[in-house]
Amino acid sequence: MNKPPRTAIPVFSRTHTRRDVLKSAVAGAGALALSAMPPLSPGGRALAHGGMSLALDGDEMLPREKFTIQSTIAVNMTRSFATAPLFQGTFNGQPVWYIITDVSDEGMASKLGVNFAPRLANIPVTSPAVQRVMSGNPMLGRDMVTFAGVPDFSPTRLLLAGPKGFPPARFVPGSHGDAMYNDLVRIGDGAVVFNAPVIATGKGPFDVTTHSNTHDRVLRIDTGGMTVDLQFVRAFSHGQLIIYHSMAASDPLGATLDQRGTFNPKMGRIPMSNTRTPDQGARSSIFAFVNGQTGLDNPAAQGLNHMIVVGAAAGDASLENTVLQDILRRGGDPRNIIDTFPTLRDPVLARRYTPIWDIQLARWTDEAVAQGLNVAQRDTNQIRQLAARGLVTAPDHLPLVNSNIAVNCPVIAFVDQPPTEPQAPDPGRTPNAP
Repeated sequence: MNKPPRTAIPVFSRTHTRRDVLKSAVAGAGALALSAMPPLSPGGRALAHGGMSLALDGDEMLPREKFTIQSTIAVNMTRSFATAPLFQGTFNGQPVWYIITDVSDEGMASKLGVNFAPRLANIPVTSPAVQRVMSGNPMLGRDMVTFAGVPDFSPTRLLLAGPKGFPPARFVPGSHGDAMYNDLVRIGDGAVVFNAPVIATGKGPFDVTTHSNTHDRVLRIDTGGMTVDLQFVRAFSHGQLIIYHSMAASDPLGATLDQRGTFNPKMGRIPMSNTRTPDQGARSSIFAFVNGQTGLDNPAAQGLNHMIVVGAAAGDASLENTVLQDILRRGGDPRNIIDTFPTLRDPVLARRYTPIWDIQLARWTDEAVAQGLNVAQRDTNQIRQLAARGLVTAPDHLPLVNSNIAVNCPVIAFVDQPPTEPQAPDPGRTPNAP
């Protein structure tokens, strides 16, 4: 099943704010798996975990006690995918398939086995950044769900490296949301916000190689056992290696590059805050370097340029693409750094977790490179301290600032030890850091 060609999405041209200038500067440089349609599970719920993910002898599997999304079925570190429960809904009378990763209500988070993300409730009830769905049960996944919109997975994802890797010379997201779609949903007039990305549409067969009807990170979908394998991303939080799902972005480059996700500009309406307090805004900061060291098996490597140079951003994600699996296992992810995590020891800090991140693009200065300081960073406050010393800036050589590029990256697990506390004091809030 070949996907139709698409013209590259034009670069944003607005320059009314510095964030728009940064976004424009960054962007402007420049098989088939068959699944039979089973009888509906009761109420559209995920069935018992009968659909097992494909694991080979010798694959390293992450222990369950390291999962933050407790409903996760398995995490394969060798092949870089997590197996999640699959849920069925409808759109215009046709089946759609989704996962649940986060919810703003603590009791529901416990019952569903997903991340508790209280700051999602800060999104206004009238915001277009949250989709209104219909269901007979106030807890998502316990009854059939009717969606108001869905992604279009038919575009062919494209990314061509630039002269230095990043920024890319050309890019096209592999999917985009329609006028009513968003990963975040509320049921009817309810206040609770669920993170429920749609990852496939239709009755099948499902294309998990070129992804003409599935999310670009879907490696296997089993509508009989109601499970799905999704390629994850390695990153850092508070000094520790963690993994997250990468689902969507408000910017076409973000959706194409690290995300391999759905382009949904309405995510840009998700509110930020002027502080990193849990009662304001619904985004936290994620730092992505644009000129870090590169190379596989290099502990110091990090950044969007690294990801492109080593080949982690090229090609389609599939179980047959063992070259990509090897690249990711050897450190090919950008290894971004996130600002909040559910396992932080201080409950106030833990409640600041949200799956919605606002990208802070970071650049090592020539002085930092000359001093050999441009090594992989693992803690956001340590980056802020480097920025306070003038050793890290935004790509335009000015102080760090949020880009207003929102991404949906719900955390799945920690790899070694749980993030428990910041590794350095915050030297002072960077502008608009949530």
